[in-house]
Amino acid sequence: MTVATAPSETKTERKITLRIRRQDGPEAAARWEEFSVPRRPNMNIISCLQYVNTYPITTEGKATTPPAFDCNCLEEVCGACTMVINGRVRQACSALVDKLGDGDLITLEPMTKFPIVRDLFVDRHRLFDDLKKVKAWVPIDGTYDLGPGPSMPQKVQETRYPLSQCISCGCCLDACPQYTPVNHFVGAAIISQVRLFNDHPTGAALKEDRLDALMEAGGLADCGKAGNCVEVCPKKIPLLESIASVQRQATVYAVKKFFSR
Repeated sequence: MTVATAPSETKTERKITLRIRRQDGPEAAARWEEFSVPRRPNMNIISCLQYVNTYPITTEGKATTPPAFDCNCLEEVCGACTMVINGRVRQACSALVDKLGDGDLITLEPMTKFPIVRDLFVDRHRLFDDLKKVKAWVPIDGTYDLGPGPSMPQKVQETRYPLSQCISCGCCLDACPQYTPVNHFVGAAIISQVRLFNDHPTGAALKEDRLDALMEAGGLADCGKAGNCVEVCPKKIPLLESIASVQRQATVYAVKKFFSR
């Protein structure tokens, strides 16, 4: 295997050590590898990984395969680069090395609640399947010009806007003790999206379908209100408020269903 030689470095140049949890496939054994990366002002974790991918040589001088990871926008919009950094799940693109502490050792691990594909790259298919399950969209008849659409009061707009900033990164799901690989809990992100679309004048057409989905196993009743989701959300979305709001909607809906039999 031919590996590019890292550029020469001065003895006084400060470096950081990336300790990466490696795994060649879903069934492969996990291992740790460490890489030395020159420290640069304002560098983020993605730039560190790009350096390692260019020069995949461990601190022991052993040539290895470039670590696999996911990233796209590099500006905390796509949600693809989620990983566990120094024990905390977060976005790698917005994780600046200078703000991760004074130490020169940074530990990178894959998300813990999703199946590993390879190294830091996981399969978040379950998250998107759950969004489909609750019909997290506004139903429209075609994609042609439908005009300006229904108006919303300013207060409703202000409530919905933070919810619309969700990037489906999965941070809240990975930090949630109720969300595990072996259960069916949909998690805070999906519940918050139900609130977002239920409060839309057109999206409300599917409100009952969404509430029906969340009143089944894996829905609202499985939330333990741990609050970890709010702590790790990169967009500071009021997830606990969303959960409480949707629970109220579900309660009112359930009572109406009972008396309309």
